[in-house]
Amino acid sequence: MRSAPRVALWGVAVVVPLAFLGVFFAWPVATLVGKGFVVDGHVDLSGFADVFSAARTWRIVGLTLLQATLGTAVSVLLGVPGAYVLFRCRWRGRGLARAVVTVPFVLPTVVVGVAFRSLLVDGGPLGFLHLDGTFAAIVLALVFFNYTVVVRTVGGLWERLDPRAEQAARALGASPWRAFRTVTLPALGPAIASAASIVFLFCATAFGVVLVLGGIQYGTIETEIWIQTTQFLDLRTASVLSVVQLVVVSAVLVVAGRARSRRERALSLASDRPVDDRRLRLWHRAADGTRSPWGGDLVPALVTALVVVVLLLVPLVNLVVRSLRVDGAWSLASYRALGTVGDRGALSVTVWEAAGNSLRTASVAAAIAVVVGGLVALVVSRRPRRRLGRRAVGALDAVFMLPLGVSAVTVGFGFLVTLDRPLGIPIDLRTSGALVPIAQAVVAIPLVVRSVLPVLRAIDPRLREAASTLGAAPGRVLRTVDAPLAARSLGLAIGFAFAASLGEFGATSFLARPDAPTLPVAIFTLIGRPGAGNYGMALAASCVLAALTAAVMLLAEQLRGERQGGEL
Repeated sequence: MRSAPRVALWGVAVVVPLAFLGVFFAWPVATLVGKGFVVDGHVDLSGFADVFSAARTWRIVGLTLLQATLGTAVSVLLGVPGAYVLFRCRWRGRGLARAVVTVPFVLPTVVVGVAFRSLLVDGGPLGFLHLDGTFAAIVLALVFFNYTVVVRTVGGLWERLDPRAEQAARALGASPWRAFRTVTLPALGPAIASAASIVFLFCATAFGVVLVLGGIQYGTIETEIWIQTTQFLDLRTASVLSVVQLVVVSAVLVVAGRARSRRERALSLASDRPVDDRRLRLWHRAADGTRSPWGGDLVPALVTALVVVVLLLVPLVNLVVRSLRVDGAWSLASYRALGTVGDRGALSVTVWEAAGNSLRTASVAAAIAVVVGGLVALVVSRRPRRRLGRRAVGALDAVFMLPLGVSAVTVGFGFLVTLDRPLGIPIDLRTSGALVPIAQAVVAIPLVVRSVLPVLRAIDPRLREAASTLGAAPGRVLRTVDAPLAARSLGLAIGFAFAASLGEFGATSFLARPDAPTLPVAIFTLIGRPGAGNYGMALAASCVLAALTAAVMLLAEQLRGERQGGEL
């Protein structure tokens, strides 16, 4: 029989995250959706017929699916060669290249949008392509953002694959391409499917990138929800679109969950340490001494180099260069202007004050996300013996992934509708400023779970059983077994939570008070105001936000490295 302290401990670990998710996610989303289907106190589902009878709806749904499909396909096609070069082969400078590839994923979406717009706008380095405000620009920006997901997910499995199966195929006469196609690619299938599912999810729910680069001309379900709620106050249409998005997200999460479980089983058959079985060889040397690029690493190396330099580095370098150019000359005027409110009072506070607001709210949001997400990861990492328990754990894992896909706009507007006096408490949270870090924490919790969960799942359950057998209480087992190992991922979890909160824009655009905007909100405001001075400030502010985000992730990686080094 389980002891009372053990039951109480796990009860708290389950109830606290569920209560947080229920109050600050499920309730606002359900209330907002419900308002669109309840008319005069009666359920009215005619909104579905009205919304789906409009040609605009089908155009938006079609653009959303097309954008997500193309973004996913290009990310996978470019990411698989990158995973091979960066994780399977050994070469000098690989660590630096991995760090560069990671930067785009942690950048705020508003910064990505501004970086590509400054590159493609008339007068920009690639302005002659006339891609500014086009669908192609949105897809390129989405690939820029999600390339890391494919490289990291596929590369993490590839570097641990046993190379002997492919080597055996080569020894039996198979060409390098055939050995890859028939042996390696099927083994990588679960990881590729998992990465593709996640990228599709991110592309389908992109908000800041689409809003900055495409506006309403290439609107998606996400941006349409924002337009219907902020400009037309049409809750019925927004509710229908939120339901459609929720269905799509749920389907993608199911696919991702199945692919992830298959991938975990595959990893159990691989080596526990990176293989790194070969050096990077650009040319294949045949038996007669001739060299050929086919069979060597030249093609994947060239593809990876082009992607890293042209797609990843050029937009970021151009953003910095454009922020330092004023009237055709080098100048720090745009950075000095960050201490003002912009031309014609574009902002209510200075950009530096907005940056301070972002840092404060992100600190609170990261703390909330780490506590709640850590509890979720702790519970989900367990493997109950009973089938019902395993299903409950799997359901809890899936539920806490939903904030990744549900519209942040829906969450933000739902906060405004429901949290004037939550649960009868005589406090109007909408005017307190507390809702911004809470909304950011809701978005960051899934990232914390995904950072901590793999480490907790890797702990041998026999260690916990041995500690319990020796008389350790449940709390002591957690302190002595789980906590030291989970600390390896804690720095990265904090970094991801802080970075996600720092750049969150969808919900924050609803909730940030006019006198206390965050840095992404200030950047978006500056972009929408006329004047070269405001645009220069937007470029400079984007550089500041990118630098803050990169610094946070660098510190997180250092903390992670120190802990790992200490343990080894």
